[in-house]
Order: sequence, then structure tokens, then C-alpha cells
Amino acid sequence: MKRALVLFLLFSFQNSFAENSILALVNKEIITYNSIEKKLNEVNTYDEKLAIINFRIDTILQLKKTQEFDIYPLQSDINQTIIELANINNISLKELNSRSDFDFIVQEVSTKLAVLNLQRFVTKDLKFNLSNDELINKCPVINGGSKIKQIKIAQIIISQIDNTIISSENMDESIKSFLQKLSEHISKGASFKASAKLHSQHSSYLNGGETDWIEVDSTTVKMLDSLKENEVSNIYLTDFGFAIGIKLAERFVSSELKQCKEKLTYLNAEKFYSSWVKELRDKAYIKIYYDAL
Repeated sequence: MKRALVLFLLFSFQNSFAENSILALVNKEIITYNSIEKKLNEVNTYDEKLAIINFRIDTILQLKKTQEFDIYPLQSDINQTIIELANINNISLKELNSRSDFDFIVQEVSTKLAVLNLQRFVTKDLKFNLSNDELINKCPVINGGSKIKQIKIAQIIISQIDNTIISSENMDESIKSFLQKLSEHISKGASFKASAKLHSQHSSYLNGGETDWIEVDSTTVKMLDSLKENEVSNIYLTDFGFAIGIKLAERFVSSELKQCKEKLTYLNAEKFYSSWVKELRDKAYIKIYYDAL
């Protein structure tokens, strides 16, 4: 009887150990069977199980970065997402909270929001260098869609005046005064392009202040769109300083182009982020215990 009890306890211990066996090691963090049991139970093949482990490895590496960058989601964001989740599934928050897997749901929401924050953080300064002409080639218009007006302008942007006697309080007025003199000079026949190359403090000075095609969707751009040929605009504020501009050309494009550009931008950011995560893996110590699957 005693021997039978020992064997039973040993058998129970071995089962327990197998259920919580270590499946992978990510730097100093382990992935156990229990930690991903729910997902593993949803698949059957070896490749599917391996994919779940690799996904968990990537998640661990990303969550570590959210801690480093201090961009973990706020509790208020988590709570709001839980409420939206209940609404989507047409159940009350109380019903959702009563589910046996509610803690798992909250953890999943927290993880997904954290990864989303990281994706935004990593790709926030990503530039998608695709001209509108290239965009038209990549996104052929099929149905036409509504028409969106775009204009091309040239700008002279000034962010500061190099004069040590000018106080910071008077800098804005000094810039506006300088731009007004340039405007009057150009209105009398001086070349806007030459003036931009000589005076503009924005990188666009290289091509005479000329911009790419921009959508007429803001007060400032609408003001520029209203300009007559060779007419110099009033002084306006940009992200880089005060400016004056002229309208060079206009065109109408399909709204499908805008949607296509948004899609291409998203795909470009997604590709960049995937490469960034791959670099995290390349720099990490990762060991997968394949025999434990």
C-alpha cells in the first residue's frame, strides 16, 4: 500500500512537472507550458505550437522594451478597452467580469495595448518617401472616387534672425518684418525661387522652396490655394517658422489615392517594425526546448 502511494505521488508529480515544463528561455525569462497552455490547447500540429512559442518570445522582448521606454498602457486605457470589448460582444461589464478567464482577458488586453504603444513609438518618426507621381503609379484609380484638390507651392521659411541685439521677445516681429520686405521685393519682380535659395532657412531652399503636392485641407493651405499667379501670400506660421509662399500649380486626384497611400504607409511601417523586432531577437539569448513540445 505504501509503495502504491509512493508511485501514485510520483506519477502525480511527474504529470505536474510535465504540464509546467520549460518550453523556452528568453534572456533570463522562462516560458513554461502553463503560461501558454490555453493557446497551445487550441492547436494540434507541431508547427502551430512552435509558432505560438515564437510569438510569445517576441512578446516578451517587446514588453521589455515598453518598460525601458516607460510606455506601458495606463490603467484607464486598459479599463476603456475592456468596456469596448464588452460592448462589441453585447454583454455587460459585470457578465464579462464574471467569466472564469477574465484575468486572462485583462492580461491579453494589457499586452496588446503595450505592443501597440511600442509600435507607435518605434515608427513615429518613420518617413514614407513616396512622391505623389510614384503614388499614382503604385495606386491606379479603379472606380474614380471623389476628387481631392492638391496644390504645389513654394515657401520662404524663416525661423530666426541672426542679430545679437534682438531680444527673444522681439524675434517674431523681426522675422515678420524681414519677410514683409522680401514679399514687397518679390511683388516688384524679384525671383521667388532665387529669394528662397538665398534666404529660406528650411531644407526646401535647395529647390527654391518648392514643395511636393499637398492636399487643400487646412486654413493655411486654403489661403495659399486662393492666391493668384505670382501673388505672394500673407505671412503665416509653420512648424519650422514664419513663412511667405506662392502657388505654383493645382490638380485634382481621386480619393482612392489617399486611401492607398494610407495603406502603403501602414504596410511600410509594419515592415519596418517587423525588422526592428527581428533585431531584438538577434541580440537576445533565446533557447527553445523543442523536445518538450
